[in-house]
Amino acid sequence: MKALEEIGLSRIESNVYLTLLRLGASRAGKISKKSQINRTSTYNSLDRLLKKGLIHYRVVANEKWYECANPNRLLEFLKEKEGEVEKVLPFLNNIYETTADEHNVTLYYGYKGVKTVFQDILREAKIVYVMDSEGQLVDRMPNFAKYAIKQLDKRKIIVKYLVRKDRKPSVASKTTETRYIKKATKSNAVINIYNDKIAIFVWTDPPEVVVIKNKAATDSLADYFKMFWKRADVNPPFQKRKKRNPRI
Repeated sequence: MKALEEIGLSRIESNVYLTLLRLGASRAGKISKKSQINRTSTYNSLDRLLKKGLIHYRVVANEKWYECANPNRLLEFLKEKEGEVEKVLPFLNNIYETTADEHNVTLYYGYKGVKTVFQDILREAKIVYVMDSEGQLVDRMPNFAKYAIKQLDKRKIIVKYLVRKDRKPSVASKTTETRYIKKATKSNAVINIYNDKIAIFVWTDPPEVVVIKNKAATDSLADYFKMFWKRADVNPPFQKRKKRNPRI
């Protein structure tokens, strides 16, 4: 039910939809009884689901029998919503650009917050500098990590990782380059530098992300990153080197 609510259905609509899906063709009274929702709310929800194209009905002996459309219709419903948002995006972006502060700090909370910031990186960045990653995204959000890696490859976003020498290798995009620095301790905070933003992912439970939008701060931290990048080892310390044949 939670997944249905996340795509835009109300709690009652989700309950009515799932009840009807389980029952098959049914009258409103039976749906109301099985879902334990009063008749008025059931009728209102059925009406909204009809308008969304997620259910339909047929008339038998002057009575409406409701049925769910193929669940694949949910994907079409999402695409329609996306299309509606795209129509108003230019207008909304215009308002945003005229009111947004040039320098700001934003806190994102939880796994949805992590996704929001990564989507911003995928949408805006051409190159990303990453410091102190321990592979938390792959460990904590494996499905989203697969999606993000595919998008990095698809959009040809260059990623440069600076990680500690004794960190085990992790899954990465084809556009990722990794170098290794001597560092004694693990870190729960991962710094991403891109465009005019610094995103600090703090992998507590639940995770939090602090995004700083400030060009001067971003440029300074990027210079700091590049200094360490030049000094870092190209080859991982755990990579086995081929033994040379002794000279005779």
